[in-house]
Amino acid sequence: MAAMCISALNVQAVAAKGKPTKVTAGKKFTDIKAATKAGIVQGCAPFPEGVDFFGFYNGIDEAEAQRYADVEITHGRVAMLAALGFLVGEQVEGSAFLFDAQVTGPAINHFQQVPATFWGLIGAFIFVVESNRVQYAWQNPFNADKLFLLKPEYTPGDYQFDPLQLSKGKDATWLADMKLKEVNNGRVAMVAISGMVAQELVNGLNLIPADEVLEMGKSGALEAMEKQCAGTADEAACAKAFEAAERAAVFAGNAL
Repeated sequence: MAAMCISALNVQAVAAKGKPTKVTAGKKFTDIKAATKAGIVQGCAPFPEGVDFFGFYNGIDEAEAQRYADVEITHGRVAMLAALGFLVGEQVEGSAFLFDAQVTGPAINHFQQVPATFWGLIGAFIFVVESNRVQYAWQNPFNADKLFLLKPEYTPGDYQFDPLQLSKGKDATWLADMKLKEVNNGRVAMVAISGMVAQELVNGLNLIPADEVLEMGKSGALEAMEKQCAGTADEAACAKAFEAAERAAVFAGNAL
């Protein structure tokens, strides 16, 4: 994602023609600029012609460029859900309605704490979703020239899934703008969730209490909280109590 700034939609082409660009397997682009010009991918500000620092698009097959765009959108959607899940999950942990209030601590450890039955249900849900996605977007590997080919007329990320009918009656320009916003928000989310996971792996504490303590008391307070709360029965509760004490101390100091 960091190596190239791409989206699945050519805004000008869709607005003008009302249909996605069709790719041709075996036909190659010379570089990212050629792929952007053809409408397979699109650069984003401040790189309207695209950016590809590592040369992934040099001599790339059109079908492969199409697959890259679909992969980016898919990972962006997962990252948006993950980033939201990290923040919400840590705020409602310990609630009686969630797995008998047994899930606690940093979000990176939540999934390991849920019952095995929940794992199975999640696995079954993912299997159903992925099966439908593959049948809709991907070519039959027994009939295609090679593996991992999307259907040439398929627009990356477009699975005709709109249960709330948000796109009903909207023109192509509006749809193009929304799709571009989605992929750009997905890019931000991929960076964000990477930072969230890295932070919790480093300090082993919940995101918000750790951030607030670091902001109020600087590194010394955070190190003290890590030392005090590491290995306790409920690290999340310990971190929140420490954060509350730090906040009270800061307020008291300001009052003086």
